[in-house]
Amino acid sequence: MLTHPNVVAILAYDGLCTFEFGIAVEIFGLPRPEFNFPWYEHRIVAVDAYPMQASGGIQVASRFGLESLSEAHTIIIPGWRNRDETPPQALLDALNDAYQRGARLLSICSGVFVLAAAGLLDGKSATTHWRYTDELAERYPGITVDPNVLYVDSGQIITSAGSAAGIDACLHLVSRDYGMHVANIVARRLVMAPQRSGGQTQFIPSPVAQKPRDEIASVLEWALQHLDSDLSVKQLADKALMSERTFLRRFREAMGITPKTWVLQARMNLARDLLESNHLHSEQIMARCGFNSMESFRAAFRKAVGISPSSYRNQFGKIGAE
Repeated sequence: MLTHPNVVAILAYDGLCTFEFGIAVEIFGLPRPEFNFPWYEHRIVAVDAYPMQASGGIQVASRFGLESLSEAHTIIIPGWRNRDETPPQALLDALNDAYQRGARLLSICSGVFVLAAAGLLDGKSATTHWRYTDELAERYPGITVDPNVLYVDSGQIITSAGSAAGIDACLHLVSRDYGMHVANIVARRLVMAPQRSGGQTQFIPSPVAQKPRDEIASVLEWALQHLDSDLSVKQLADKALMSERTFLRRFREAMGITPKTWVLQARMNLARDLLESNHLHSEQIMARCGFNSMESFRAAFRKAVGISPSSYRNQFGKIGAE
């Protein structure tokens, strides 16, 4: 049974990620004179002997040790110092005990690897920074890893993506506890939107395609120069001087995906480039990317990237403009 329902324990350790640590302190540890009700009581909990060396040359010390997690209602796990390092067994045991007592656990970025090592994510959905999602899924096949979302709320456990997504996850937790109105006030003080649109896909660099077989490489090079054309399987097969059946088989062998999927990815990559670095109207971008209507272009872009073309341009429109 939790005897201190408002206590938020924020883990600190050697090699601490100071930005993610600061996110948790800012949201849960800052005095809130704007509210006329009790706010969270935050505690910095030392995983290692202190003073602990955080990134940037900062030292962190705390009078609270892992035993104090027994009083925490919520435990925040900043990004872990080394994904290849097994966290201390005392920490894993303390997290398991806290979970069994009903404490809530929230990880930021690579902090999810601590929860995974503790076995607390088996059979659950989770996320982490897009650079680590494949690694997380491979090392812990019992976890359903969602690479796109900013955070996953599994009830008692919340996992978030890259560092800034920790703000989204923490604000989400505030909204669970106090409602959206209070979360909006906290977000306003942070000078950020209370709820960002889209997921991680908008931040992931366009993937580098694997090298195709020589026999179709020239066809794909031609297709990249004609993305505004009707790039049907028949047209691509004719260009390769193959039957459609043979072309499909060899394409899948070379690229690991279907021609239709490859063409759509190429069109979305072009759309992102044009939205980032060009001042073309949306209708012009739509046409250059081979779409016949704005509706179909917007739908395809939102499905592939997670947000609308206009939102993407607003966020990334100045990248590479100079």
